[in-house]
Amino acid sequence: MNQNACFAAMLVCASVASAHAVPITALINTGSAASGVLDTNYLLTVERGGTRLTERYGYVSQSGLWDQTPWLANSAASKWIVPASDAWTSYDGASDGIYRYSLSFDLSGYRADSAWFTGRFSADNAAQVFLNGRLLATGSDFSRWTSFGADGGFNDGVNVLEFVVTNYRLSAGNPTGLRVEYLGTYIEPAVRHQLALRPAAFEVPEPGSAAVFMGGLGLIGMISRRRRRG
Repeated sequence: MNQNACFAAMLVCASVASAHAVPITALINTGSAASGVLDTNYLLTVERGGTRLTERYGYVSQSGLWDQTPWLANSAASKWIVPASDAWTSYDGASDGIYRYSLSFDLSGYRADSAWFTGRFSADNAAQVFLNGRLLATGSDFSRWTSFGADGGFNDGVNVLEFVVTNYRLSAGNPTGLRVEYLGTYIEPAVRHQLALRPAAFEVPEPGSAAVFMGGLGLIGMISRRRRRG
């Protein structure tokens, strides 16, 4: 097989693999439930400060929390999550509080090395974002977004995305919260990747994949015939 034919075969294999890429569905925006309901996607723990939680998760906040310096307004895509059902609750009057929001997701059965995602967050007052303990981004604004993302550092099994929020001390009127939106996610199933790399180790492909693959074989055959005629 000549060099052009090899390149054509590689293109076909790549198209079969990418055709079966899927989103990472476990990456869920904050506030996917109704206002006042627990967001059970994000485990919440207090790392430092005097706050005593009544639940292991944050609550979805109501809209319109501030008049003077507003938090980003809740939307259909995402909402703020907060430590108590009343988002107006004031915290951390004597010292800074640290709140850890953790989202776990399992990539078993997928190619962890193919995964990536992009997103944005806002926090009162500041936050650091970690993927499996690796720092991705920092931000300190509750009226604007901060971008974050990852294209590596994923585990083959369970992964943990953590948002560590610092609430600066203030004697009164001192709520805290987190808002997260994922803008794009991607991963390839492990089985599909193996099939694309080794098409001779036959599994029966889906109709769409079979059409692409057969088209590639036809292209390779045409190139080979032209080579012989030359």
